[in-house]
Amino acid sequence: MSTLPVTRHTHWLLGGAEDDPALVDGDATMTYGELLRSVAAERERLGPRQLVALEARPTIDFVVSYLAALADGHPVLLLAEGDTARHEHLLAEYRPGTTTGLHPDLALMLSTSGSTGSPKLVRLSRENIASNARAIADYLDLRSTDVAITSLPLHYCYGLSVLHSHLAVGASVVLTGLAVVDECFWDLAERTAVTGVAGVPHTYALLDAVDFGRAVLPRLPSLRYLTQAGGRMPPDRVREYSGLLSDRGIDLFVMYGQTEATARMAYLPPELAADHPDTIGVPLPGGALRIAPLPHTPRGTGELVYTGPNVMMGYAESRADLARGAELAELRTGDLARVTDAGLFQVLGRLDRHAKVLGHRVDLDRVEAAVASGGDAVRLVARPERLWVFVSGARARVGLRERVCAATGLRGAAVSVVALDALPVTASGKPDDGALRAHVEREESLRGSAPSGPVTAEEVRDLFAVVLGRPDATVADSFVGLGGDSLSYVEVSTRLGERLGRLPPTWPTSAAAELASARPAAPPRRRRGVAVDISVVLRAVAITLIVVTHADLWQLQGGAHVLLAVAGFNLARFQLAVPGRRERVLGLLRTARTIAVPVVAFVGVLAVAGHQYRWPTALLLNGALGSERWDDQWQFWFLETLVWCYLGLAALLAVPLLARAQRAGPFAAALLALGVGLGVRYWSIGVEAERAEPYTMGVAAWCIALGACAAHARTTRQRLLVALLAVAATAGFFGDPRREAIVIGGVLLLLLGRPAVLPSWAASTLGVLASASLWIYLTHWQVYPPLEDSGHQVLAIVASLAVGVAAWAVVTVGGRRGMAVVRGRSVGRRAQGTGA
Repeated sequence: MSTLPVTRHTHWLLGGAEDDPALVDGDATMTYGELLRSVAAERERLGPRQLVALEARPTIDFVVSYLAALADGHPVLLLAEGDTARHEHLLAEYRPGTTTGLHPDLALMLSTSGSTGSPKLVRLSRENIASNARAIADYLDLRSTDVAITSLPLHYCYGLSVLHSHLAVGASVVLTGLAVVDECFWDLAERTAVTGVAGVPHTYALLDAVDFGRAVLPRLPSLRYLTQAGGRMPPDRVREYSGLLSDRGIDLFVMYGQTEATARMAYLPPELAADHPDTIGVPLPGGALRIAPLPHTPRGTGELVYTGPNVMMGYAESRADLARGAELAELRTGDLARVTDAGLFQVLGRLDRHAKVLGHRVDLDRVEAAVASGGDAVRLVARPERLWVFVSGARARVGLRERVCAATGLRGAAVSVVALDALPVTASGKPDDGALRAHVEREESLRGSAPSGPVTAEEVRDLFAVVLGRPDATVADSFVGLGGDSLSYVEVSTRLGERLGRLPPTWPTSAAAELASARPAAPPRRRRGVAVDISVVLRAVAITLIVVTHADLWQLQGGAHVLLAVAGFNLARFQLAVPGRRERVLGLLRTARTIAVPVVAFVGVLAVAGHQYRWPTALLLNGALGSERWDDQWQFWFLETLVWCYLGLAALLAVPLLARAQRAGPFAAALLALGVGLGVRYWSIGVEAERAEPYTMGVAAWCIALGACAAHARTTRQRLLVALLAVAATAGFFGDPRREAIVIGGVLLLLLGRPAVLPSWAASTLGVLASASLWIYLTHWQVYPPLEDSGHQVLAIVASLAVGVAAWAVVTVGGRRGMAVVRGRSVGRRAQGTGA
């Protein structure tokens, strides 16, 4: 075992004096003396040497338990906070509590992969930990007066090295689980006089979001340095932050490391950052780097190889590996690198990020750097016959396919672009390539032939992941929980219906695993066709009726008001079904944006091009600023009503009291909304609407509330009440019994809630029409008039539907699978890869 000193009154990792502050957790401050005494008590509790599993939390209790285990040589299996799936796998494989088969030098085991199925760990010794802590403290010039803060998770070797290096010199560490985008994080940093903050590239993107230079830096006169590791940061950003910080006398340390080297292997001296922002600098004290030549690489380049006392003992893939000693004299990093003319090491990319796509050799790192623009992140996933391009930001996708083709020599058909609000990252803030690869595999699987046999939870999860653009989806997630809405509902429900038969009424809020297990053991006897949700059928039929009416083939008005009721029905099932006030408000805002952006863009272009539309129409303000009589400016009233109702409801639910009341009594809240809507209608126009009155938001909003009532009606009495209200509210509204009957019939079908069982071709056709209903409504005004005027009403209808479907396919389907925007969340996922 290592000869590093340890007694009941000392610890080989603690360098502070008795009364010096060691840890700050909330309002509690623990001195080094108190910390040593707490560690001593915990050591007594642990007993004989055994394998100890600890969930890394930014708390004093965790640090005490961790230090106690290290003090007496208990090997520590460090687990990511909250990662229960991986916990179960690792605990089953390594069996904490075992006292045999543990090498004397083994001190710590850290994860190397974000895969929940991989038990691979890095084995580290006391000497690995201590030497790396000393080296980091050396080049950062850490002092006992320094104060660090846990801006990174402690299960991540970079975050853990911050704790090690500061405790080793007697400095303080502020423990917090707050994120850098949280203002409370900076309040805490200011209050505790933090001197250093660590971050990965994603952290610096978040610092940009909080306006770090102007909003945060002036509050932190104590700050001495920032560090960056965990992946390559764009040189422009390195140069930007170097200049920003150096103007205030603050250092930026760009660093390089891997878990296999305990944490750090190299650092870039701050004074060189502005001139050499694309390098990793020099080896850390006590270590050495060299370039190992490789075949088929340019002269002077090769694999980066590191030697030093912090090189791991080796990997562990099973419990038997814990008995093995140190096996490595050097660490082959897997990075392609060179030495610059300035004598600094420069990483050119990962050796495993070179791929062949349709015979073209592609350096993924270089292409990512070449095609990114405006600071938007780009991530590539290569397959033998296709290159998948994931981009952050809707605007960033413009021209991206062309840039990728130019950089790689691939044809456009071989490049698929998927735009996400944010690229997935691991719990340590690094790019989660595993999540992107899984997303690609799911996409390819769903593109293939329809599966047969029993439905699996993984199949349902994959459907959710692809259609909703959520690479992080699990079998425990539901359609609603993943942010599904009425627009994505059509495709998901249709495809689920093809596999599950009749869908349970609660399927949108049911987990993928529940849906798979709920399928009957055998399909109903002599059953034919696909079960299609009634709201999907109504959307398809209603949009068709709108086009048929406008083309003057038949007068079957009422479809738009049916669509308002369907929108309210789906609003209640999706956006209002999400737990959490903030999530419900954000869901409403996203849905409003999904409608408003296409309308403003499409109508705005037509207005600029000299068509009949004026700017209030393009900005969805015609209801407030337009004529009282019907004219062309009223053509988009239906979409205008939807957007403003969604925004108004979002504003109401942003009030905690109102949000709680709605959540406590959704049916009563929907009835109240219906009463208010009808009250506004009767007060403003009476019973019958005239001229453009049926199309104003104040007069038509009750239809949305009526649809919500239909969704929330659970008992027979509630359904009967809603049916009576539907008849009473609609009768006389239009002065047209047929139109009123169509609206009433649509609401009654929603109340019944029974899916329609249709032939597969009919289900698919209705699904496409329902999905494309927004774009059909938006574009048909430009399509049918010339054909109608020439007497070709049927052709006008067919062309209107076809153009709308084509527009939807290009913007929406092509957007998800080629160039569209799908939602993603910038939440931390499990660690992927071994880089630090």
